[in-house]
Amino acid sequence: MSSPRILFGFHAVGVRLKTAPASVIEVYADPTRRDARMKQFLVRAADAGVRVIEADAARLTKLCGGAGHQGVVARVQALEGVRTLAELLDDVQEAGAVPLLLVLDGVTDPHNLGACLRVADGAGAHAVIAPKDHAAGINATVAKVASGAAETVPYFMVTNLARTLGELKERGIWVIGTSDDAEQTLYQADLKAPTALVLGAEGLGMRQLTRKTCDALVRIPMQGAVESLNVSVASGVCLFEARRQRLASA
Repeated sequence: MSSPRILFGFHAVGVRLKTAPASVIEVYADPTRRDARMKQFLVRAADAGVRVIEADAARLTKLCGGAGHQGVVARVQALEGVRTLAELLDDVQEAGAVPLLLVLDGVTDPHNLGACLRVADGAGAHAVIAPKDHAAGINATVAKVASGAAETVPYFMVTNLARTLGELKERGIWVIGTSDDAEQTLYQADLKAPTALVLGAEGLGMRQLTRKTCDALVRIPMQGAVESLNVSVASGVCLFEARRQRLASA
């Protein structure tokens, strides 16, 4: 069994209590916080049969490594999910669903990763994929920013991103990269087919090999003075355009 991990913040801990209460070892809560949100949270923890330990702000900060805990920290067991990307795609395609994937190339900031997971969950993406090198992994900060999505969206870190994209293409998944200099706009692309949307780090964009591996490149048409969007915002724009197209054709 893997070592326990830390979750903090109302959303991250609350989602775990809702979706997998048996995996929550214990919850630490600040007794000085007595507002309605905390009272509702403590009721949820009690209903789930989870032990709640009173802890002051200093202890909570030490447990999670930062001050953004909102008065709530939990020790949890890692969830056993889908073992491989291939298994996930087999399940998706066997269920008759159309794969929608988000690929992040070079996103190293945990806040950006957490926000990307959150929009991926909201848009119904089946997974987020990133390279093992030059990418953020899942930690407590990612889980908090993701507001529970780190528990619901599979996140695969792969050894060779270009090879993985090639394997997606062999499965009939269209690999579409985003680039400011692309001729085609996002809204001109057909995203109703099985699709993997590839976004690079803000400013740097995709690596050259990743770019060459894509089937097509698209750009988000910008109307104002700024030249680009934060990667999590851009991910949301792209994923929800794919969702819009699929709903419109249903």
